[in-house]
Amino acid sequence: MAGYIEDRWYKLDGKGKRTIPTPRCNQGKRYRVAGVPGVKDRSFDKLLGPEGAKAWLAKAQHESTRGEFIDPRDGKILLSEYVEQHWWPSQSYPDPVTRGTVRGKVWNHILTHLGSKPLNTIKTPQLRTWLSALNAQLGPGTVNDVWAALSAILQAAVDDERITKNYCRSQKTVRPPARPEPRAEAWTRDRVLKVRGAIDERVRLAIDLGVGAGLRQGEVFGLALEDVDFDGQVIHVQRQIKKVGSKLVFALPKGRKTRTVPVPAHLLQQVREHVARWPAKAVTLPWGDPADGETEKEVKERAPRTFSLLLTASRGGGWRRDYFNDTMWKPALEAVGLAAAPAVSKRPIAGKPGKFRTVKRYEEDREMGFHSLRHTYASVQLDSRENPVAVSKWLGHADPSITLRIYAHMMPEADGRGRTAMQNWFEGGEKKISPDAPQLREGDARGVLEDAGEPSEGSDRNLVMAT
Repeated sequence: MAGYIEDRWYKLDGKGKRTIPTPRCNQGKRYRVAGVPGVKDRSFDKLLGPEGAKAWLAKAQHESTRGEFIDPRDGKILLSEYVEQHWWPSQSYPDPVTRGTVRGKVWNHILTHLGSKPLNTIKTPQLRTWLSALNAQLGPGTVNDVWAALSAILQAAVDDERITKNYCRSQKTVRPPARPEPRAEAWTRDRVLKVRGAIDERVRLAIDLGVGAGLRQGEVFGLALEDVDFDGQVIHVQRQIKKVGSKLVFALPKGRKTRTVPVPAHLLQQVREHVARWPAKAVTLPWGDPADGETEKEVKERAPRTFSLLLTASRGGGWRRDYFNDTMWKPALEAVGLAAAPAVSKRPIAGKPGKFRTVKRYEEDREMGFHSLRHTYASVQLDSRENPVAVSKWLGHADPSITLRIYAHMMPEADGRGRTAMQNWFEGGEKKISPDAPQLREGDARGVLEDAGEPSEGSDRNLVMAT
């Protein structure tokens, strides 16, 4: 088998004993393992003796033959060096926002804590200490994302044959906290109407599109007049406006999924009335990424595009989400008692000594975000027993299971209908399986009437689109 051990201090004498000093005698490490295919030479000092070199040679020969040899020396690279020089340059993210988000998690929450450690020392004790620090600073969802990012880095190191094991994947005693189950909350029709009445008339259509078609905020801002099919009674969701760094761009909707949403005549009328008062304006923005393309393909893909947007900011450009929320959405919530008054401060204006601008800062409240309108749309659809697969398609979810995971609690209870169906099946008409078989209850009958399109007295139908 290939491979040998060289004594670098002594050569054999005429009797076969190593007694003749070499020029390297007593300098550096004495024993060198060499000649194993695919394995870098390794030297051992005299304290380990030839036994240490023999054990290494045997291991290297065995693993080299099986194609499994990993040199531990390759794992001594610091995690920060591996990420910056090898892992990060190889990552490709079509969405620059996603790339920035991932980079922030890696540099702020991984390299800050573990960057100075060699790759091959990141094991259970190190993960336990790091995870404890994360849990004290971040929420469960973010901790899960950061853990997944470190796992991806360590797995890449395994694939690069720098370490033998990814302890994030093999760990059973140290795990990130369970990711909280998403539970969306819908608004009542009364709340929608109140906010709609309080918001500036110029952007009232944004609420109609959110609650009437389930559009995300960026999709509302990116909706063009040509996307509305008045004859077909549908809206084509083909783009969004989002911020990359400090600049706005057009981009595909979340998940890079375009979709077509059927909409009621009422919403189409709202669009007509809005356009009659505030005609659509042409807005030109880069596509996907505001940075200059480095290749001909990137230059072509990022070239500016122009669309006649239904909703534009006061100066005619696209809406910035944060500016819209601070100047339109949150003041409307405050006006109807759904948000507390903002903290007010004065900030100096750059280049204008003695001049200040007023800054209002509202507290963040996810339940009062624009996304609540989308939740309301989903709740109305599911409460009317619309097919969840269709609702998932209209919402632009990648899979119906996502829709059910987020909105299952909004679907009407089905146990009464199920009992009635099984009762009818067992009876086979008039026949009962036993004298004690349960009869059709009033609650079950109400469900049957509602299925037939006859709303029963007291049924909850308050979650409907603003009219």
